[in-house]
Formats: sequence, C-alpha cells, structure tokens
Amino acid sequence: MRRLVALDLPGGPDFVFALRRAWDDGDAVVPVDQRMPAPERRRLLEVVRPHAIVGPGGDSTGADTAAPTMDEGDALVIATSGTTGSPKAIVHTHSALLAHAQAVGEHLEIDATRDRWLACLPLAHIGGLGVVIRSLLTATPCDVLGGFDAATVGAAPEALGSTLVSLVPTALDRIDATRFRRVVLGGSADPASDRPSNVVATYGSTETGGGIVYGDTALPGVEVRVGTDDVIEVRGPTLTRGRRQEDGRVVPVTDDQGWFRTGDVGRMLDPARRGGSQRLEVLGRVDDLIITGGQNVWPTPVEVVLGMHRSIQEVAVYGRPDPEWGQVVVAEVVLRPDAPRPSLEELRDFVRAELPAYAAPKAVEFRTALPRTALGKVRRTALGDGRGRPPSAGPGDR
Repeated sequence: MRRLVALDLPGGPDFVFALRRAWDDGDAVVPVDQRMPAPERRRLLEVVRPHAIVGPGGDSTGADTAAPTMDEGDALVIATSGTTGSPKAIVHTHSALLAHAQAVGEHLEIDATRDRWLACLPLAHIGGLGVVIRSLLTATPCDVLGGFDAATVGAAPEALGSTLVSLVPTALDRIDATRFRRVVLGGSADPASDRPSNVVATYGSTETGGGIVYGDTALPGVEVRVGTDDVIEVRGPTLTRGRRQEDGRVVPVTDDQGWFRTGDVGRMLDPARRGGSQRLEVLGRVDDLIITGGQNVWPTPVEVVLGMHRSIQEVAVYGRPDPEWGQVVVAEVVLRPDAPRPSLEELRDFVRAELPAYAAPKAVEFRTALPRTALGKVRRTALGDGRGRPPSAGPGDR
C-alpha cells in the first residue's frame, strides 16, 4: 500500500527527516502550511485525505486510513489555490521532481562540492519545498530554516556557507543579494529593474514543478510556446501528473500532446533584439487583463513603471468597473518612508512617459501594505478591498 503522509511540521531537520523516511517507505508526502487557521487546515485534509499525519509530537489526528492509495512513482501532493479558491491537490512523481532538480542544477551550474542551498520560504509551497527537494535529489547540502528572517538569511553566506537561495521580491529587498552566488527569485512579478547580476527571476507554477523559465530562457528539456490566444503553454518532464480528486482519481492538466495551458498571457520577444533566440515575456494572468475604453492594459508593465517613481515602495494595479469606460486603471501604492505623496496627475504623467496614455491610472489609492499570499504574490482580488472584482482561478503559487 502506497500511502499519502501529511507533514504537519515546521521547517527544519525534523521536516527533512520525515520527508526522507516517507520516500524511503515508498509513500508520497503532502506538506501542511503551519500558518493555516484550523478551518482551513481541516478543509485541506478533507481534500487531500492523507493516510497518516506526522506532527511535532509524532503522529497527529485527522488521518483518513480509508483514503485511496497513491500510484507507484507518486512522490508529492501539494495543495494550491493560487490567490483564491478551494485548494487543489497537485500530484508530482519522483521522475518529474528529479527532472526539475537536474534541469535547475544544469542551468545554475550547481556543484555539490562547493554549493549549499538555503531554504527559508514556506515548505507548503513549491517555491520553498522545491529547494529541499532539489537538495535531496542532487545530494547538494542544504540548511532549512523555519521561515524567513532577514538577519539570519543575510548572514547565511558567512554563518552557514550558503551560496544558493530562493526568495520572493519582498524578501530580497531586505537582504544584500550579492553575498550569494545565485539568488533564484520567484513568487510574483518583480517590480524592481536593477537587481544584481546574480539574481535570476523565474516563471513557473505548482503544476510545472516550480520555476521552468529562468530569466526569460526555458530550462533544459522544457518547451514553452504562446498559443494563438496569447496564453502561455508548457510541455516537459517536470509537469504534474494531474490534479488528485477526493476519490483518488488523478485528472490530467495537459492535452493529448502533453501541453499545459498555464492561464498566463505572454509573448515571444523579437529574436533579432535578444541575441538570436526567442525569449518569453510574461504579461500577466488572463483574468488580470484590464479593458478600458476598448484598450487592453496589463497590470505588470504599469506596475514596473510606477515602481521606478522615487516615492513608491510598492504598487499594484487592477481594473475597477466603470459605467463609461468598462474598467478604469487603478493603482494602489505603498510609499517609501518619509517620501512625499505624489499627485494622481504626477503619476499619470510618469506612466505616459513610458506607456500609452490609456495605461495611465485614473485613480490612485494609498495603503500601508499590499495584500499578499505567503509567497509574496499580490492578492489582486483583495485590492480595493475586493470591491467589484470577481474571483479568478488558475495555476497555483509560483
């Protein structure tokens, strides 16, 4: 019997030991987010139906001993709901995880004799757990922290010998990235345009096994294309086996030729301008598109421009329903400490200097912080306190 074992443990050596023990026993694992409130945790367990739960004090209650067994080769069930919605149970096989680990190792030129990973992101998400998995499957040393602490992570290159780390933009802003050999950046679009050369932004999802485009280049063995409707599609050995249903069935997420529609929109950049090979530019989620006065506006380019304003520390852009324009572009802004508050017209002029006039925000709202997921992605459905915004769904946390 191949079981599913829930790892209800904080990050650290006990988590890694429990993961290795489950795999050695032929079982698959599902990590449980330690910050979940009790009702959310119960819902997760109802969806994934683990046969056993390992907690800090040993086995925990809530296991479903009558749950359907896992298939041979299954290694991981990881829950994702993106920025909204009910959790979905994504199944990854040992072969898919190994393919991803090897591709990342090849791309980053990782040498297990000189490199050492630091895992400091939540282990219930593929961006954090992927560091631990890559470490185990490629025999690269790794230190696993219970969470992100700027002082500890910033000192890790000297204190622990860390050379590699995976972060999200909000965490990267709080440390000196140049002290690591490579910093893998994921979780959300990065508003900064001046990262050090050792920082590589990634694109991917829970379904793809984590980041599969590094910079704007696909990992070895991964195919990326943009469909006729501009939706990014991915094919390769790192993809999930499918979504596990409560009755144990696994529903594929790919078509009959192995392509997975990500739900993200992008375009291939002109090869003549980028060294002779096509490069992927991600524009945003299908559901994030703002249509104002018949013109299409993607939030990310507007956020990048506004993020360069001297007074702005963080910004998120969304579309608010409007009877005249259909939608209007709205910017929610977090100011830098002691920075002067810019006027709406100043920010409109700032955007119009780089983008078409219709992309300039028609309203600006100031906040002390932006609503974010555990991995730092802006929760767009919570912008404007969620007023007038329908829920969206799609691939999970990057």
